[in-house]
Amino acid sequence: MRLGSGTFAACCVVIEVLGVALFLRGFFPVPVRSSSGTEHQAEPPAPEPSAGASSNWTKLPPPLFSKVVIVLIDALRDDFVFGSKGVKFMPYTTYLVEKGASHSFVAEAKPPTVTMPRIKALVTGSLPGFVDVIRNLNSPALLEDNVITQAKAAGKRMIFYGDDTWVKLFPKHFVEYDGTTSFFVSDYTEVDDNVTRHLDKVLKRGDWDVLILHYLGLDHIGHTSGPRSPLIGRKLSEMDGVLVKIHTALLAEERETLLPNLLVLCADHGMSETGGHGASSTEEVNTPLVFISSAFERKPGDIRHPKHVQQTDLAATLAVGLGLPIPKHSVGSLLFPIVEGKAMREQLRFLHLNAVQLSKLLQENVPSFKKEPGFQQFKVSERLHANWIRLYLEDSNSEVLVSLGTKVRRQYLDALRTLSLSLSRQVAHYDAYSMAVGTVVVLEVLVLLLLSIPQALSNKAELDVPLSSPVFSLLFYLTSLVLLALHVMVCTSAGRSCYFCSLSWLTAGAVMLLISALLCVVASALTKMFLDGKLLRKSPACSGSGWSELELLILLGTMGHVVSLGASSFIEEEHQTWYFLVNTLCLALCHQVYKNYFPGPDGGPQCHPYIADGCDCAAAALQGRKPAWDGAELGGIHESPASLATHPGNEKWVVLASPWLILACCRLLRPLNQTGVQWAHRPDLGHWLTSSDHKAELSVLAALSLVVLFALVQRRCSRASKIAMALGLLGVYCYRAALGNVLLPWRQGSKDISKGIVEARFVYVFVLGILFTGTRDLLKSQVTVADPAVRAAGLWELHSGLVLLAALLLRPHNLPVLALGLLIQTVMAKFIWKPLRHDAAEVTIMHYWFGQAFFYFQGNSNNVATVDVSAGFVGLGTYVEVPAVFLTAFATYTGPVLWASHLVNFLSSESSSSGSALRRACFCYALICSLPVSAYLILVTTLRYHLFIWSVFSPKLLYEGMHLLITAAVCVFFTAMDQTNTKP
Repeated sequence: MRLGSGTFAACCVVIEVLGVALFLRGFFPVPVRSSSGTEHQAEPPAPEPSAGASSNWTKLPPPLFSKVVIVLIDALRDDFVFGSKGVKFMPYTTYLVEKGASHSFVAEAKPPTVTMPRIKALVTGSLPGFVDVIRNLNSPALLEDNVITQAKAAGKRMIFYGDDTWVKLFPKHFVEYDGTTSFFVSDYTEVDDNVTRHLDKVLKRGDWDVLILHYLGLDHIGHTSGPRSPLIGRKLSEMDGVLVKIHTALLAEERETLLPNLLVLCADHGMSETGGHGASSTEEVNTPLVFISSAFERKPGDIRHPKHVQQTDLAATLAVGLGLPIPKHSVGSLLFPIVEGKAMREQLRFLHLNAVQLSKLLQENVPSFKKEPGFQQFKVSERLHANWIRLYLEDSNSEVLVSLGTKVRRQYLDALRTLSLSLSRQVAHYDAYSMAVGTVVVLEVLVLLLLSIPQALSNKAELDVPLSSPVFSLLFYLTSLVLLALHVMVCTSAGRSCYFCSLSWLTAGAVMLLISALLCVVASALTKMFLDGKLLRKSPACSGSGWSELELLILLGTMGHVVSLGASSFIEEEHQTWYFLVNTLCLALCHQVYKNYFPGPDGGPQCHPYIADGCDCAAAALQGRKPAWDGAELGGIHESPASLATHPGNEKWVVLASPWLILACCRLLRPLNQTGVQWAHRPDLGHWLTSSDHKAELSVLAALSLVVLFALVQRRCSRASKIAMALGLLGVYCYRAALGNVLLPWRQGSKDISKGIVEARFVYVFVLGILFTGTRDLLKSQVTVADPAVRAAGLWELHSGLVLLAALLLRPHNLPVLALGLLIQTVMAKFIWKPLRHDAAEVTIMHYWFGQAFFYFQGNSNNVATVDVSAGFVGLGTYVEVPAVFLTAFATYTGPVLWASHLVNFLSSESSSSGSALRRACFCYALICSLPVSAYLILVTTLRYHLFIWSVFSPKLLYEGMHLLITAAVCVFFTAMDQTNTKP
C-alpha cells in the first residue's frame, strides 16, 4: 500500500498516542489499599493488649471533642501563618499559635499539590496516585475508607460550605452544603463570601457535629496575581476575622457542653513563587496545621514551635478526636500532642489502635512484613504494653508503672514513625503489563519511522507499506497467535488488577493485532533495505560532500536533548538546554550566512556543499536517492548560490544582521520569566513589571507589543481581517485594563476593576470571525477555485486568529514573548530560510526547536505549578469544563502551536510544489517528537523507584504525553493541508 509520508506519519503518531495513553494508565499506579472486607464494613477494634490479666477496654475510645470545625484555606503557605505575613495580617491566629491553647504543625503535602488529591490525603490518610492531578478537573465520588464516611456511619451530622470538590467526593454525606466551583479563578471575593455568609446562622445552631469550610479566594489570588500581590494581605486579614468569629462562638458554646470543641486550621497545598501549585517546591508542600481547643492548656512560658509532620497524619488524629475508627488505608500516624493531656492508659490505647491499623496495612502490602523494622518495633511495643496493663491492674500508683508507661509510649511513637515511613515508600504498585504493552507500541512506531526516512524524505515523499505480501501474512498470523497466548497467560496469572487485562477481549485482541502488524511492517522494511543495499548509502551526487555544520548541529542537538532527559537536574532545568540549542543554532546560521555572502579564496562564495551541489545531504546520508532540491521544491528560488552575494546592498546587510537580531531577541526574552527549579524563586523582569509600582511601564510595554503584533500579522490579511485584528488587539488591552493589569489614560484608580468578561467576549468574536474567514478561504481553494494564493491567504488568516487568541490569553507581561516570536518568524522566513534555501526537513526542525524554546520563554517548566489555570477562564462567567481545558492547554502550549502553524504557512506560501514539502515536514515533525517520548518511556520505567520519580519525572511524563497529543493534531492538520494542496 502506497502512502504519502505525511499521512503515514500522522497515522504513526495517532498510534503512538494510544500507546502512551496505555503506558500512563499502567505507570500512574494504584495506591496501597487494604483488602480486608468491604470498603466501609465496620470491624471490631483491636482489644487492649494484656499479659495474663483481662482488660475491659475492648471498644473504641469515646470522642475527645464535642464539635469540630475544619477551616481549610486553599493555597495557604506555612509562612503566611507562621512568618511575617502572619504577624502583620493574622494577629489573632498568631496570638493563638504563640500563646494560646493550641498545637501548631507544618504539614508536608506530597506531590501532586493540587486540591482533589490533597483532600483525599486529609480525610483518608493515604497517598493518592499522581494521576489524580488529571481527575482534579472532574472528581468522582470517593469510595475509599475515610473519616467523613466513618463520621456519617457513626451518626455525626456534618455541614459543608466551600469548594464543590467535597460535594463531588462525598455526594450524600452532608446534611447541609453549599458548593462553589474552584476553577473560576478570576473570582476571589464572592467565592469566599458565599462561605462566610452562612457562619452567623450555623454557629448559633446546635444541630451539627462537624462543620467544614473550604475557602478558595487565596488560591485564586495566587493564580491571577502571585504571592506578592497586595491582595494576599487583605485576604489573610479576612481569614483571620473568620477564625475570630468561629473561635469565639465555640468558646461560648463550651459552657453548655461536657467536652471541649476543636477548631482546625489547615490547607490542601501551598503556593509557589509564581502563584501556582502542583509541584514539590518548599512553598508548595509546606502548609500550616493548627489545632485550637481549650483542652490544650498552656502554662506561662510554654513555647511550642511548629513541628514538621505529614499531611496524612490529620486523618488518624481526626478519627481519634471524633471517636471513630482510623481509616484502613491511612499511612499517617496520630499527632501525639493532641492526646498528651489524657491519662497514660488512654494515651497508650490511642497509640496501640494506630499501630495495629498500620501493621495490618503493612501485612497486606508487603510480603516480607515480618522483616520490616516498624513491624518488629510494634511487636515489642505491644508486649511492653501488655506488661504495663498487667502492672496497672495490679497497682495503678507505682513509680515503676509511670516509668514503664513512658517507655512503652516512646516505643509506640518510634514504631508509628517507622511504620508510616515504610508504608509511604510502598506508595503504589505499578501495572507492569500495561506499561510494557504501551512501550512496545511506541517503540515499534519509532523504529518504523526511522526505517522509513529514505522513502519519506525522497522527492515524491511517498513510501510503500508492505501489508499484502505472503511473508507478511504468515508472520502476522504467527505473531498474533503468540501474543494472544501470552496475553491469556499473563491475565490468568496476574495476582493484582491489571488495566489492560480488564479491557474487553475484543479491545485487547485489537491491540495485539496492531502490535503484530507493526512488528511485521518493521521486519519487512528491514528486509527490503538490506536486500536493496541502500541502508546508510550516500547519493553519488553528494559523494564528495560531507555533513554540513548545520546538519551536524541538528543531529547532535536532537540526540543530546534526548540523552539529557536521563538526569533529573536536566529535566528540572530543561529550558537551559533549549536556550543553548537555539542560541547555537543562531550562531550556526550566522556562520552559514557569512560563508555564502563573503567571497572565498577563488573569488566565489564559500557555499556549503549541500547548496553548491544542489542536494540535500541530510536525507541523502540515509539513502541513495538523487539530489532533492531543485529550486521549485521550497521557495521557488532559481538563483544559483553565487547570485546570493549579488543582492542589493541594504538587503545584503539585513541578511547578514538577521542571525544576530534573532540572538538578541532570545537574550531579551530570557530574563522575562525565571523558570525551572533552581532559580525560579529569584526575581525576574516579569515580577518587576507585574508589581503595582510599575503598572505604567507594563502598560507601555503591552501597548507597544500589541502594535508590533498588528504590524507583523496584518501584512498578509484581507481588509476585513485587518480591521478585525486591530479591534481585537484593542479589546485585548481593554480586557487587561478591566482587570486592573494595565492603565487606561482616561481612568484613574482601580475602583472600576471588573472581571473583564464583556471585553474578553468582544475579542472572542473577532477571533472566531478571523478563523471563519480563513476556513472559508481554505474551502474555497479546495472546492471552487484551485488557487494556491487563496489557500495561502486562508492559512495565514487561521494563523492570525491563533495569534489574537494567544494575545488575549497570555498575561500582559508575556505579550513581548508573542511579539518577538512573530518577529523572529518573519526575519527567519524572509532573510534566512528563503535566501539560503533550507529544505523542508531543516526548516521543520528549526521550527520545532524554536517552538520548544518559546514554551519556556512563556515561563512554563516541567512542573505542574507553572500551568496558568487563569487562562482557562478568560471571558467565562462560570466554570465550563471543555472550553476551560482547551483555553488552558492552548495558553500553555502557545509557543509550539504558533510555530507549527507558521511552518504550515511558510511551506505553503514559499513553495510552488508544496505538497511534497508538507509531507516531508509532517514526517520530520512526527519523528523529532517521537524520539524523546520513546526514550522517556524507557527511562521512567527504569527509574520508577527513583527518589524523584513523582516530583520530577512524573510531571515531565504528563507534559510529554500532552505534547505528543498536540503533535498528533499538528500532523493531522499537515495531512489535511497536503490533501487540499494535491487535489486537482
